[in-house]
Amino acid sequence: MDKLNIKKLFNNMVYLTLGCIITAFSVNYILKPNGLITSGITGLAIILEKYLNINYSYIYYFITFIILVVTFLLMGKKEIMKIIFLSVLYPTVLLVMQNFEFKFIENDLLLASIYFSIFYGIGVGMILRKGFSFGGTDTIARVLNKKVFPSINVSYIMLVLDGIVIIISAFTFGRNIALYSVISQLIVTRVCDYIMFGFGTKLYKLEIISCKYEEISQYIMFELGRGVTVFKIKGGYTNNEKIQIESVCSPNQSIMIQKFIKEIDPAAFVKIIPIISVWGRGNRFIDINLDD
Repeated sequence: MDKLNIKKLFNNMVYLTLGCIITAFSVNYILKPNGLITSGITGLAIILEKYLNINYSYIYYFITFIILVVTFLLMGKKEIMKIIFLSVLYPTVLLVMQNFEFKFIENDLLLASIYFSIFYGIGVGMILRKGFSFGGTDTIARVLNKKVFPSINVSYIMLVLDGIVIIISAFTFGRNIALYSVISQLIVTRVCDYIMFGFGTKLYKLEIISCKYEEISQYIMFELGRGVTVFKIKGGYTNNEKIQIESVCSPNQSIMIQKFIKEIDPAAFVKIIPIISVWGRGNRFIDINLDD
Protein backbone atom coordinates (compact mmCIF):
# COMPACT_ATOMS: atom_id res chain seq x y z
CA MET A 1 0.00 0.00 0.00
CA ASP A 2 1.55 3.34 -1.06
CA LYS A 3 1.71 6.52 1.02
CA LEU A 4 -1.21 8.11 -0.84
CA ASN A 5 -3.53 5.20 -0.03
CA ILE A 6 -2.37 5.11 3.58
CA LYS A 7 -3.06 8.83 3.93
CA LYS A 8 -6.51 8.41 2.34
CA LEU A 9 -7.32 5.50 4.66
CA PHE A 10 -6.18 7.50 7.70
CA ASN A 11 -8.24 10.54 6.66
CA ASN A 12 -11.30 8.35 6.12
CA MET A 13 -10.91 6.74 9.55
CA VAL A 14 -10.58 10.13 11.24
CA TYR A 15 -13.60 11.44 9.32
CA LEU A 16 -15.73 8.40 10.16
CA THR A 17 -14.67 8.49 13.81
CA LEU A 18 -15.67 12.16 13.99
CA GLY A 19 -19.04 11.28 12.46
CA CYS A 20 -19.52 8.54 15.07
CA ILE A 21 -18.55 10.93 17.90
CA ILE A 22 -21.12 13.53 16.76
CA THR A 23 -23.80 10.85 16.41
CA ALA A 24 -22.97 9.30 19.81
CA PHE A 25 -22.95 12.81 21.37
CA SER A 26 -26.53 13.37 20.20
CA VAL A 27 -27.67 10.02 21.61
CA ASN A 28 -25.78 10.02 24.93
CA TYR A 29 -26.07 13.69 25.86
CA ILE A 30 -29.36 14.82 24.29
CA LEU A 31 -31.64 11.88 23.41
CA LYS A 32 -31.16 9.63 26.45
CA PRO A 33 -31.09 12.27 29.24
CA ASN A 34 -34.41 13.67 27.99
CA GLY A 35 -36.11 10.29 27.70
CA LEU A 36 -36.54 10.62 23.94
CA ILE A 37 -36.38 7.81 21.39
CA THR A 38 -35.31 7.42 17.79
CA SER A 39 -35.92 4.82 15.12
CA GLY A 40 -33.54 2.14 13.84
CA ILE A 41 -31.25 -0.11 15.86
CA THR A 42 -30.42 2.69 18.32
CA GLY A 43 -34.09 3.14 19.15
CA LEU A 44 -34.65 -0.61 19.45
CA ALA A 45 -31.65 -0.91 21.79
CA ILE A 46 -33.00 1.87 24.03
CA ILE A 47 -36.43 0.19 24.15
CA LEU A 48 -34.88 -3.19 25.07
CA GLU A 49 -32.75 -1.49 27.75
CA LYS A 50 -35.95 -0.54 29.59
CA TYR A 51 -37.16 -4.15 29.70
CA LEU A 52 -33.84 -5.99 30.09
CA ASN A 53 -32.07 -3.48 32.35
CA ILE A 54 -28.91 -3.86 30.25
CA ASN A 55 -26.91 -0.90 28.94
CA TYR A 56 -28.25 -0.09 25.47
CA SER A 57 -24.72 0.07 24.03
CA TYR A 58 -24.21 -3.62 24.82
CA ILE A 59 -27.60 -4.40 23.30
CA TYR A 60 -26.57 -2.42 20.21
CA TYR A 61 -23.36 -4.49 20.01
CA PHE A 62 -25.37 -7.72 20.21
CA ILE A 63 -27.94 -6.68 17.57
CA THR A 64 -25.28 -5.52 15.11
CA PHE A 65 -23.37 -8.77 15.66
CA ILE A 66 -26.50 -10.74 14.77
CA ILE A 67 -26.98 -8.53 11.68
CA LEU A 68 -23.37 -9.14 10.65
CA VAL A 69 -23.73 -12.91 10.97
CA VAL A 70 -27.05 -13.01 9.09
CA THR A 71 -25.69 -10.71 6.38
CA PHE A 72 -22.63 -12.92 5.96
CA LEU A 73 -24.70 -16.10 5.75
CA LEU A 74 -27.33 -14.74 3.37
CA MET A 75 -25.53 -12.03 1.38
CA GLY A 76 -21.87 -13.08 1.43
CA LYS A 77 -18.52 -11.61 2.42
CA LYS A 78 -18.68 -8.70 -0.02
CA GLU A 79 -21.80 -7.25 1.62
CA ILE A 80 -20.48 -7.61 5.17
CA MET A 81 -17.31 -5.63 4.38
CA LYS A 82 -19.46 -2.53 3.84
CA ILE A 83 -20.75 -2.47 7.41
CA ILE A 84 -18.27 -4.28 9.67
CA PHE A 85 -16.07 -1.25 10.49
CA LEU A 86 -18.87 1.01 11.73
CA SER A 87 -20.71 -1.90 13.34
CA VAL A 88 -17.77 -2.11 15.75
CA LEU A 89 -16.69 1.55 15.90
CA TYR A 90 -20.04 3.23 16.59
CA PRO A 91 -21.17 1.18 19.63
CA THR A 92 -17.61 1.45 21.01
CA VAL A 93 -17.79 5.26 20.79
CA LEU A 94 -21.26 5.14 22.39
CA LEU A 95 -19.88 3.13 25.29
CA VAL A 96 -16.74 5.23 25.82
CA MET A 97 -18.66 8.52 25.83
CA GLN A 98 -20.98 7.22 28.55
CA ASN A 99 -18.08 7.52 30.98
CA PHE A 100 -18.42 11.31 30.82
CA GLU A 101 -21.38 12.94 32.59
CA PHE A 102 -22.86 15.71 30.48
CA LYS A 103 -26.32 16.96 29.53
CA PHE A 104 -26.56 19.29 26.56
CA ILE A 105 -30.14 20.40 27.26
CA GLU A 106 -32.82 19.56 29.83
CA ASN A 107 -36.51 20.16 30.57
CA ASP A 108 -37.54 21.06 27.03
CA LEU A 109 -38.47 18.03 24.95
CA LEU A 110 -39.18 19.93 21.74
CA LEU A 111 -35.88 21.81 21.84
CA ALA A 112 -34.04 18.62 22.82
CA SER A 113 -35.67 16.79 19.89
CA ILE A 114 -34.56 19.51 17.46
CA TYR A 115 -31.00 19.65 18.80
CA PHE A 116 -30.75 15.86 18.71
CA SER A 117 -31.97 15.76 15.11
CA ILE A 118 -29.43 18.36 14.00
CA PHE A 119 -26.42 16.65 15.61
CA TYR A 120 -27.61 13.15 14.68
CA GLY A 121 -28.28 14.24 11.10
CA ILE A 122 -24.82 15.78 10.81
CA GLY A 123 -23.11 12.64 12.13
CA VAL A 124 -25.12 10.22 9.99
CA GLY A 125 -24.76 12.49 6.95
CA MET A 126 -20.97 12.46 7.33
CA ILE A 127 -20.98 8.65 7.43
CA LEU A 128 -23.26 8.29 4.41
CA ARG A 129 -21.29 10.89 2.47
CA LYS A 130 -18.28 8.56 2.57
CA GLY A 131 -20.43 5.68 1.30
CA PHE A 132 -20.42 3.74 4.59
CA SER A 133 -23.31 2.29 6.58
CA PHE A 134 -24.02 1.67 10.27
CA GLY A 135 -25.34 -1.79 9.38
CA GLY A 136 -28.78 -1.09 10.84
CA THR A 137 -32.26 -1.17 9.35
CA ASP A 138 -30.86 -0.41 5.88
CA THR A 139 -28.90 -3.68 5.95
CA ILE A 140 -31.87 -5.62 7.33
CA ALA A 141 -34.04 -4.13 4.58
CA ARG A 142 -31.58 -5.25 1.88
CA VAL A 143 -31.50 -8.79 3.29
CA LEU A 144 -35.31 -8.95 3.43
CA ASN A 145 -35.55 -7.56 -0.08
CA LYS A 146 -33.10 -10.12 -1.40
CA LYS A 147 -34.45 -13.19 0.39
CA VAL A 148 -38.08 -12.55 1.39
CA PHE A 149 -39.68 -9.55 -0.38
CA PRO A 150 -37.95 -9.17 -3.77
CA SER A 151 -40.91 -7.27 -5.23
CA ILE A 152 -40.92 -4.61 -2.49
CA ASN A 153 -38.66 -1.57 -2.67
CA VAL A 154 -35.82 -1.49 -0.09
CA SER A 155 -36.76 2.04 1.01
CA TYR A 156 -40.33 0.89 1.74
CA ILE A 157 -39.04 -2.02 3.84
CA MET A 158 -36.83 0.42 5.78
CA LEU A 159 -39.83 2.69 6.34
CA VAL A 160 -41.84 -0.23 7.76
CA LEU A 161 -38.95 -1.35 10.03
CA ASP A 162 -38.43 2.16 11.41
CA GLY A 163 -42.19 2.55 11.79
CA ILE A 164 -42.38 -0.64 13.84
CA VAL A 165 -39.69 0.68 16.22
CA ILE A 166 -41.58 3.97 16.65
CA ILE A 167 -44.88 2.14 17.27
CA ILE A 168 -43.21 -0.04 19.92
CA SER A 169 -41.76 3.11 21.51
CA ALA A 170 -45.29 4.52 21.80
CA PHE A 171 -46.29 1.56 23.99
CA THR A 172 -43.02 1.72 25.95
CA PHE A 173 -42.53 5.46 26.52
CA GLY A 174 -45.89 6.97 25.57
CA ARG A 175 -47.48 8.50 22.49
CA ASN A 176 -45.91 11.93 22.99
CA ILE A 177 -42.38 10.50 22.94
CA ALA A 178 -43.23 8.55 19.78
CA LEU A 179 -44.49 11.77 18.16
CA TYR A 180 -41.23 13.53 19.00
CA SER A 181 -39.46 10.60 17.34
CA VAL A 182 -41.44 11.16 14.13
CA ILE A 183 -40.55 14.87 14.18
CA SER A 184 -36.89 14.00 14.75
CA GLN A 185 -36.91 11.54 11.86
CA LEU A 186 -38.15 14.22 9.46
CA ILE A 187 -35.49 16.71 10.58
CA VAL A 188 -32.70 14.09 10.52
CA THR A 189 -33.56 13.21 6.91
CA ARG A 190 -33.32 16.86 5.85
CA VAL A 191 -30.07 17.50 7.72
CA CYS A 192 -28.53 14.34 6.19
CA ASP A 193 -29.43 15.61 2.72
CA TYR A 194 -27.82 18.98 3.42
CA ILE A 195 -24.63 17.42 4.79
CA MET A 196 -24.28 15.04 1.83
CA PHE A 197 -25.34 17.36 -0.98
CA GLY A 198 -25.44 20.94 0.29
CA PHE A 199 -28.44 23.26 0.12
CA GLY A 200 -28.97 22.98 -3.62
CA THR A 201 -31.06 20.67 -5.74
CA LYS A 202 -32.82 17.63 -4.32
CA LEU A 203 -33.05 15.68 -7.58
CA TYR A 204 -30.39 14.40 -9.96
CA LYS A 205 -30.46 12.93 -13.42
CA LEU A 206 -27.95 10.12 -13.94
CA GLU A 207 -26.68 9.27 -17.41
CA ILE A 208 -24.80 5.97 -17.27
CA ILE A 209 -22.83 4.18 -19.99
CA SER A 210 -21.85 0.67 -18.90
CA CYS A 211 -21.57 -2.84 -20.27
CA LYS A 212 -23.44 -3.91 -17.11
CA TYR A 213 -26.44 -1.75 -17.98
CA GLU A 214 -28.94 -4.58 -17.38
CA GLU A 215 -27.75 -5.18 -13.80
CA ILE A 216 -27.68 -1.45 -13.09
CA SER A 217 -31.18 -1.00 -14.52
CA GLN A 218 -32.50 -3.87 -12.38
CA TYR A 219 -30.94 -2.35 -9.27
CA ILE A 220 -32.40 1.11 -9.94
CA MET A 221 -35.87 -0.19 -10.77
CA PHE A 222 -36.36 -2.99 -8.25
CA GLU A 223 -34.21 -1.99 -5.28
CA LEU A 224 -34.60 1.80 -5.43
CA GLY A 225 -37.99 1.96 -7.12
CA ARG A 226 -36.89 4.49 -9.74
CA GLY A 227 -37.68 4.49 -13.45
CA VAL A 228 -35.05 3.87 -16.11
CA THR A 229 -34.87 4.96 -19.75
CA VAL A 230 -32.58 3.05 -22.13
CA PHE A 231 -30.94 4.61 -25.22
CA LYS A 232 -28.78 3.31 -28.02
CA ILE A 233 -25.84 5.64 -28.60
CA LYS A 234 -22.74 5.68 -30.77
CA GLY A 235 -19.30 6.80 -29.64
CA GLY A 236 -17.91 9.62 -31.78
CA TYR A 237 -14.30 8.47 -31.48
CA THR A 238 -14.72 4.68 -31.62
CA ASN A 239 -17.88 4.66 -33.74
CA ASN A 240 -19.06 1.75 -31.56
CA GLU A 241 -22.67 1.38 -30.50
CA LYS A 242 -23.31 1.39 -26.75
CA ILE A 243 -26.23 1.44 -24.33
CA GLN A 244 -26.89 4.45 -22.11
CA ILE A 245 -29.37 4.37 -19.25
CA GLU A 246 -30.94 7.43 -17.71
CA SER A 247 -32.73 7.84 -14.39
CA VAL A 248 -33.94 10.65 -12.13
CA CYS A 249 -33.40 10.03 -8.41
CA SER A 250 -32.84 11.61 -5.00
CA PRO A 251 -29.35 12.60 -3.78
CA ASN A 252 -29.19 9.64 -1.39
CA GLN A 253 -30.19 7.23 -4.15
CA SER A 254 -27.54 8.70 -6.46
CA ILE A 255 -24.91 7.77 -3.85
CA MET A 256 -26.33 4.24 -3.62
CA ILE A 257 -26.25 3.90 -7.42
CA GLN A 258 -22.69 5.19 -7.49
CA LYS A 259 -21.62 2.58 -4.90
CA PHE A 260 -23.37 -0.19 -6.82
CA ILE A 261 -21.74 0.78 -10.14
CA LYS A 262 -18.35 1.08 -8.45
CA GLU A 263 -18.64 -2.54 -7.33
CA ILE A 264 -19.75 -4.13 -10.62
CA ASP A 265 -18.20 -1.87 -13.28
CA PRO A 266 -15.49 0.60 -12.20
CA ALA A 267 -14.95 1.48 -15.90
CA ALA A 268 -18.50 2.84 -16.29
CA PHE A 269 -19.08 6.42 -17.43
CA VAL A 270 -21.52 8.26 -15.16
CA LYS A 271 -22.77 11.79 -15.59
CA ILE A 272 -24.73 13.40 -12.73
CA ILE A 273 -26.83 16.45 -13.58
CA PRO A 274 -28.66 18.54 -10.92
CA ILE A 275 -32.33 19.16 -11.67
CA ILE A 276 -34.40 22.11 -10.45
CA SER A 277 -37.74 20.28 -10.69
CA VAL A 278 -39.45 17.40 -12.48
CA TRP A 279 -43.04 17.26 -13.67
CA GLY A 280 -44.60 13.84 -13.54
CA ARG A 281 -45.56 11.12 -11.10
CA GLY A 282 -42.92 9.91 -8.71
CA ASN A 283 -41.10 10.59 -5.45
CA ARG A 284 -40.29 14.35 -5.22
CA PHE A 285 -41.78 14.96 -8.68
CA ILE A 286 -44.37 17.72 -9.22
CA ASP A 287 -47.82 16.89 -10.55
CA ILE A 288 -48.11 18.99 -13.70
CA ASN A 289 -51.85 19.49 -13.03
CA LEU A 290 -51.12 21.08 -9.66
CA ASP A 291 -48.23 23.33 -10.73
CA ASP A 292 -50.05 26.54 -11.72
